[in-house]
Amino acid sequence: MKLRFLVILLLTFLTGLAQEKATLTGKVTDKDMGGEALPFASVMVKGTQLVTNTDETGMYTLQVPAGTYTIVFSFLGYENKEVKVTLAAGETKNIDQILGSSSVQLQDVVIEKVINREKETALLLEQKKAVEIKQSIGAQELSRKGIGDVEEGLTKITGITKVGSRGLFVRGLEDRYNNLLVNDLAVPSNNPFQKIIPLDLFPTDIVGVVDVYKTFSPNIYADFAGGTFNIATSKGSKEITKLSIGVGYTTNNNLSDFKISSDAHSAKGFFGLTGSDREMPSIFGNTPTNKTLTGQQSEAAFKSGFNTDSYKSPLNTSIGFLHSEKFDLANNGKLSYILSINADNSFQVRKGVDRTLFGKDIIQYNNNFYTSEYKYKTNTSALVGVNYKKDRFDVWFNTFYLRTTENSIQDQYGVSDNQVNNPNYLLRTNQLDQSDYITAQVMGKYFFDENKNQFVRAGGSFSKTSYSQPDRKFFGGTLEPNKTDIISSYGGNNFLRQYFDISSNFYFSGIAEYVKKFGNKEEKQHQFTVGYNGNGSESGTSYRFVSSFRPESASGSTAITFNLDNIDPQITSDLLANNGAFRESSNSQYKTELTDFINAGFANVLLHYGEKWEINAGVRAENYMRDIKYRENGSFNAAFQHIKTNKTYILPAASVKYSVSEKANFRFAAGQTYTKPVLIETLPLSYINADGTSTQGNGYLKNSDNYNVDLKYEIFPTNTEMFSVGVFGKKINNAIERTFLASAGGFQTTYENTGDATLYGVEADFILDLARLTPAFKDLSWGFNTSVMNTNIKVNDYALNYTGSLLQSVETHKDRQLQGASKWLINSDIKYQFNIKENWSNTLSLVYGVFGKRIFSVGTNNIDHIYELPVQKLDLVWGSKISEHFDFKLSAHNLLNPKVRFEVGEDSKGEYIEDSRMMKDYKRGVGFSLGLNYTF
Repeated sequence: MKLRFLVILLLTFLTGLAQEKATLTGKVTDKDMGGEALPFASVMVKGTQLVTNTDETGMYTLQVPAGTYTIVFSFLGYENKEVKVTLAAGETKNIDQILGSSSVQLQDVVIEKVINREKETALLLEQKKAVEIKQSIGAQELSRKGIGDVEEGLTKITGITKVGSRGLFVRGLEDRYNNLLVNDLAVPSNNPFQKIIPLDLFPTDIVGVVDVYKTFSPNIYADFAGGTFNIATSKGSKEITKLSIGVGYTTNNNLSDFKISSDAHSAKGFFGLTGSDREMPSIFGNTPTNKTLTGQQSEAAFKSGFNTDSYKSPLNTSIGFLHSEKFDLANNGKLSYILSINADNSFQVRKGVDRTLFGKDIIQYNNNFYTSEYKYKTNTSALVGVNYKKDRFDVWFNTFYLRTTENSIQDQYGVSDNQVNNPNYLLRTNQLDQSDYITAQVMGKYFFDENKNQFVRAGGSFSKTSYSQPDRKFFGGTLEPNKTDIISSYGGNNFLRQYFDISSNFYFSGIAEYVKKFGNKEEKQHQFTVGYNGNGSESGTSYRFVSSFRPESASGSTAITFNLDNIDPQITSDLLANNGAFRESSNSQYKTELTDFINAGFANVLLHYGEKWEINAGVRAENYMRDIKYRENGSFNAAFQHIKTNKTYILPAASVKYSVSEKANFRFAAGQTYTKPVLIETLPLSYINADGTSTQGNGYLKNSDNYNVDLKYEIFPTNTEMFSVGVFGKKINNAIERTFLASAGGFQTTYENTGDATLYGVEADFILDLARLTPAFKDLSWGFNTSVMNTNIKVNDYALNYTGSLLQSVETHKDRQLQGASKWLINSDIKYQFNIKENWSNTLSLVYGVFGKRIFSVGTNNIDHIYELPVQKLDLVWGSKISEHFDFKLSAHNLLNPKVRFEVGEDSKGEYIEDSRMMKDYKRGVGFSLGLNYTF
């Protein structure tokens, strides 16, 4: 009886307690974004511990005891709003709130106001709430860390290093193991020598957020093992007009002795517009016939010659314009647009040793040069974007244009081809690299109901690319003691001209997906996704040669003395006297064609189990088709031969998240992917350099099969801090690697499926507010990430080479590290935020990075590997918002100025007889830049 009374009393108490509770709900929206939802905003009962965050749609629910309270709505960088409310027992009250940006807190970087996801704190909250393992960086941090481009800022992501002109390495895996999306759509590379568009070509003004996926989800393309980068371009949802100008100086690069092709030392050359003057003369026709010209025809045919100009290189410069606006239309319609135009140029000088090796039992230098290289680069980009929204409908369109040019003069001076009796040989390469790239994208989303529980999303893009090296010129000879004259001749490979073009007839990509949320609306809803994405391309190459020769009727000596930098007058005189002429010397391999198609369907389900568990699992069926068309040596009109690949991959993936607490998560991810080679690695052509080295593509390369697993623990002590530690492992079957046909540093670089590789390691990452140490450091924060890895590959005894023959491996070491992978890397930065005056805000960032020794090229024929040695990089970036209209950025780049070094290892099986193992070295110089922005 007493027990029954106690139970009744307890139930009555609990029922009464429940009836005293009230519920507060609502939606928090962003004033600057025209009323868009503001996810991850804080809703707190003032003076209590009662707090919650809005979800991805800006909605919140908070239970409180009956009474009168002050509700505080907040989001970092936004003004707090307080609302008084009285709630009765059992009552549910709806309070919506609009938050706007704080004019003081956001003055340091104007662009950060454009999209909420561009803020560091918003991205940390997104990372915390996401089920999949990904990291993101927004315009705010890109601008703070970078020197005006995306690539510099991405080193804040754990396991990523920037490696000179070779792009980003993710977890020690080089460019071929990465993939790039722009607004979730596949895009081609603008350069056949790189897998993805170099991200240093993207100015930060046009980028909202870059998401980095190091684990696989079924809705992204499976062609990666390192990372997939998804760039979300800015959509112009903020009214802003900004003009930017910049100037830069790099020691030993600017205001230094500089050489440039004479045709590029002009107004046209300054803007990178000399390509048309270097096109192949029309007299040779569109199809090679190996036509021989007379001397007079030769003199009239070419618009561009071999002359170079010497002068002091000026400063680097840049200019940019950004304008965006938004409009409120009838019936709740909203329209916004963005226009961004950016242009920059730079001067680069690289000097140092440049060697190759040969031999097997006795290993020695084949080429022993001191190389001086002078590069003038231009980069122009433009983005036009339009976004229209209305209730449940959202559609946007953008067009992105990119043009790059690089004029280079390279002098290789010393011993060539082991001719030690002539240590004064000089090879000069005069080269122009030019790329044009345009992509147009359209994407739309439609919600079927006001609750937005189900929607469809679809879009597509069309791209055109063109990459060319028109009139790539070589000559060589003995340099006279006066260093201004060179003894050469019209025979051999002297005065050779190459015309190399790769153009795409088309590149398209598309995506279509349906998303349905289901389950209890009062809790986290489950989500089902099914969809398609794919891409296809068709491209072709033209690689033609025009060489000089000495006619039989020529008079005088075959050895001719030329002025090294003013060589054209002598050539013109000899052509008119018929003492020299030009003829085409192309072969039937000049033309190749490649078609490449990916079609994939995917299904994915996101499930929530209680408050702790979330599982995101699915499968992707991806079909990859490739057809390479080429000719063997023979007739220019012979039928194409084909190398075809057609494979369907069934690729499962799963991500599991366990919420240890409101601030900590355990994560697990596993999935299967594959890797296809870079374009130049698979095209069956031999790309030839002046020094006798060449790069041979291998059309018989197979895609690598990758198996990936990750385990990670992360904690978010505050909304600006994070600590994580994780372990990862990969198995890569049929790994694609750079190797050599003759020797480790020698004649012909090629690519092979060398064997099966394993890679595993530990990653750690934290962002720490240093006020934890002492209040004096309240404006300081420290970011740090590191990866420690172990890699191993067991080399196959046989591999398919570029002829399709199964040949025995000539690698020196059959059990070794994976080519391109470092054992460790470190990135770190310290940020200091301070105000000089009330409206003068500043951010000072010191950014450091270093990677461990790694194999650059695999050793063959008894020669050890060539290693890339560690390089330390230290940058200082000061961003300052002086007033409402003016801000500037002052950067000091590569402060330590270490040597970039490549050396052959000490474990060759033959006898190494040279006194230095250094194969190549140079310094980049210390750079200083100043950027000024005026916001109207």
